[in-house]
Amino acid sequence: MTAPMRVNRIDHLAIVVDDLEKALKFWRDGLGLEVSRVEDVPEQGAQVTFLTIGDQNVELVKPTDDESGMSRFLEKRGPGMHHIALEVEDIQDSLDHLDAAGIRLIHEVPVVGAGGRRIAFIHPESTHGVLVELYELAPD
Repeated sequence: MTAPMRVNRIDHLAIVVDDLEKALKFWRDGLGLEVSRVEDVPEQGAQVTFLTIGDQNVELVKPTDDESGMSRFLEKRGPGMHHIALEVEDIQDSLDHLDAAGIRLIHEVPVVGAGGRRIAFIHPESTHGVLVELYELAPD
C-alpha cells in the first residue's frame, strides 16, 4: 500500500445554484461574506464565485453548460450542497493511495479546476454519500 496521504485543510464547501444573484443576496448581502473571486471554468461547464470565511471559502457554482455534471445535478436535485473540497499535499499520490485502499474514484488522474488547480473527485459511493474534491495548490 502507498504511504498515508496528508489532508491539509478543508478549502471550501460548494453549493450549486440556479440563480447566482439570489444566492448572493443571502451569502454576500445577508451574511456579509466578501466575494473573493469569480471565475469561468469551461472545463467544468460552470461559473464559480468564492466567498471567504477566514481561510476557507463557500463556492457558489452556476452551471454554464447544459451537458455538465453540475447542470445534471441541478436538474435532478435542485440547488444545494454539492461537494466538500480538501487540500492535499500531492494529489496523484493521494489518488494512488485511495485507489489502493479500494476507494472508488471519479478521476484516477487530476484534471484542471478553478484557479488552475489540479483537482480530482472521489465517488460518493465510497464516502457515505458525500462528493469529495481533492485539490493540490498550483505551484507558484
